[in-house]
Amino acid sequence: MRALLYEAATVMLTRVRSDSALRSWGLKLKEKVGFKRAAVALARKLAVVMHAMWRDGRVFDPATGAPT
Repeated sequence: MRALLYEAATVMLTRVRSDSALRSWGLKLKEKVGFKRAAVALARKLAVVMHAMWRDGRVFDPATGAPT
């Protein structure tokens, strides 16, 4: 699971072109701490968001980067 989250974060930082709050947060962090640390932080944030979605049954809102 950890590897898949890291891969998803890496794809969000490199290949995805659509704008989202999570992606912009990750790109800003990448400038400060480097790519690998930003990818790990984004993977953790993705895990937290997905857990909240699963727990509450909410859907993801890309504009805010959180479940609605």
